[in-house]
Amino acid sequence: MTKPEKKEYPEFFQTYINALEAEDSLLNHLETSLKYFEEVLLEIEFGKQEYRYAEGKWTVKEIVQHLIDVERVFVYRALRYSRKDSGPLLSFDENSFVSNYDINKRNFDDMLNEFTLLRRSTIFMFQDFEEEILDITGKVGDQSISVRAIGYICSGHVMHHLKVIKERYIMS
Repeated sequence: MTKPEKKEYPEFFQTYINALEAEDSLLNHLETSLKYFEEVLLEIEFGKQEYRYAEGKWTVKEIVQHLIDVERVFVYRALRYSRKDSGPLLSFDENSFVSNYDINKRNFDDMLNEFTLLRRSTIFMFQDFEEEILDITGKVGDQSISVRAIGYICSGHVMHHLKVIKERYIMS
């Protein structure tokens, strides 16, 4: 499972691919980003879980919920594409997902457990994919993306947000 080529995903996702510093397999990136997720978020003090470093910025809980939501949406896309379902898929507004749900009332440990279980499920799904499946592409709107790219983006997306959490929430 090699890193996706730039033609396999929209340019918007380059930030997440770049967040994966080491050249490694998709499954290793999924595992590594899960371990890092657990390490970083266990450091969050109770009072910082609902902290915003600036007006209009998300709390740590909102970021974790965002990671859960994005993982679900992207893995659903990978599943549809892997099964050669070519029906249209729409983009989603991550800000709307956060603003239309009272996330800060959630139990933080439950959220961490939910993401961990979700990521474990993601790993199981991608473990089963052969190279031919990873090469399959689908469209969201008018943008093409491969199943392989989705897996790498899931890993890089988590790494990107964990870096923000470390810099803006933990070290502040």
